[in-house]
Amino acid sequence: MGRIFEVRKASMFARYDRMAKQFTRIGKEIAIAVKAGGPDPATNAALRRCMQNAKSVNMPKDRVEAAIKRAQGKEMENYDEILYEGYGPHGVAILVETATDNHVRTVANVKSHFNKGGGTLGNSGSVAFQFTKMGVFKLNPEGLNAEDLELELIDAGLEELGESTDENGKEVLVVRVGFTDFGNMQKALEERNITPISAEVEWIPGTTVPVTDEQAEEVSKLIERLEQDDDVQKVFHNMQ
Repeated sequence: MGRIFEVRKASMFARYDRMAKQFTRIGKEIAIAVKAGGPDPATNAALRRCMQNAKSVNMPKDRVEAAIKRAQGKEMENYDEILYEGYGPHGVAILVETATDNHVRTVANVKSHFNKGGGTLGNSGSVAFQFTKMGVFKLNPEGLNAEDLELELIDAGLEELGESTDENGKEVLVVRVGFTDFGNMQKALEERNITPISAEVEWIPGTTVPVTDEQAEEVSKLIERLEQDDDVQKVFHNMQ
């Protein structure tokens, strides 16, 4: 086991703006999870994951409960999850996950962000083939034996386990599985009483594009513009 490969961090906006965006993102994920599987986290694995992620970003419990209650209302919007693909400056591939109640607005906004940021919005399939959709679980390493855990989780679909750091520089263990094994891994961790810091579906690049610090700043400005859009949930890239 060693350091796990991660692309260059690109998010640049201020802490409180980021926190507000994270709350909005998780609120939409809760709505989608409740619509699909009901409001009881005991029987809805997707909702349990959302609640874990809410805790990881310090989203207040009352806001989580309000989001669950709101998702059960008839007036709640129905969100469609749409993936947009494109290229930023210097050939950096970018994937944009959105959750929207208005496709026309969202595609117009995403296209505008790419154009203003020196990039180009592509067609479906033009970029995604360079990435692999995976489940990514971040764990607190305290009290865990990584080598033993690696052996125990192989049957749950483990593809990679390694060390990394979070945005505050704190050490974490990162567990990666194929997208189709996400539920198996979530169940395996729950059976071992391991509560992940976060559990996300991410697009992991197969290859990366090396950039200078100046070029990275250009790409990061486009990513920041995309991330601040209300319809955008997550942005992935292959900038090294």
